[in-house]
Amino acid sequence: MGVGSTAGTPSRRTAEALMTGTSTPTTLFLDVPGGRLAYDDTAQGDGLPVVLLPGMLDSRAAYRHLRPLLTAAGRRVITMDLRGFGESSIAWDDYSPAAIATDVLALLDHLGIERAVLAGNSYTGATVVKAAGDAPGRVAGIVLLDAFVENLPPTALQRAIFGVMGALLVHSPAFWGLYHRKMAYPGPRPADFDGYVDGLVAAMRTPGRKAATRGYVRGESAPAGWTAAVSCPALVVMGSKDPDFPKPELVADRQAAALKARKVMIEGSGHYPMADQPQATADALLPFLAELV
Repeated sequence: MGVGSTAGTPSRRTAEALMTGTSTPTTLFLDVPGGRLAYDDTAQGDGLPVVLLPGMLDSRAAYRHLRPLLTAAGRRVITMDLRGFGESSIAWDDYSPAAIATDVLALLDHLGIERAVLAGNSYTGATVVKAAGDAPGRVAGIVLLDAFVENLPPTALQRAIFGVMGALLVHSPAFWGLYHRKMAYPGPRPADFDGYVDGLVAAMRTPGRKAATRGYVRGESAPAGWTAAVSCPALVVMGSKDPDFPKPELVADRQAAALKARKVMIEGSGHYPMADQPQATADALLPFLAELV
């Protein structure tokens, strides 16, 4: 498959079933070597475009509540489904953060965007760090949203727990729903929470999705050393009650120190601040975006 062979063609379907913002974004597609990526683009806005990447096993609809707030503030916003999930094709040879970084840069090329701000949640925090290090001229700034970057080294017990959780995710999609309902949202929940989580679990049961899930679970979500190559401005946003980190603020401090970044803790938020506290997340992002040229 060649890059852009069917890019820009509107999908017959839209993300309406998943997105609940003030507008329904139309799904567009970009073919890259190995598969097809789904994305949407407001196409208009002031300042640098912002590309929002969801975490693993999620879709770009993770930003359904934040996206309208950024567009209302005049920003051009692009959200992209990751390899294997959302409306992107399922089967790929590589689901790593580094591979996804090449997808993001390919999308910028396709859209004719010289420079953009990249935001990554959880697994894709490493992706935006990688893209910024590999293509400094293309990335004007990065935002880490509860990202697995500069994480504390896991103990033997934590490694064992992560291994068990990974196996459960691959073989029991219901566990993903349990994680969201019992852990990921310790504070407020969006009004569409139950339906959204049901959709995530159903998506994991799609034929072929088990292999994609395995690709993410076995990938390296927190590679070491990548932050050293980053020279652009960075913003670290972390939920104060993120259950994925025993000490969320300590991890945020490590990220901020490594990237010489500004840090914003969102009080009471869990692993998905763009969904459980979208206004607070927008309030953190918009001043940062306004400072970038």
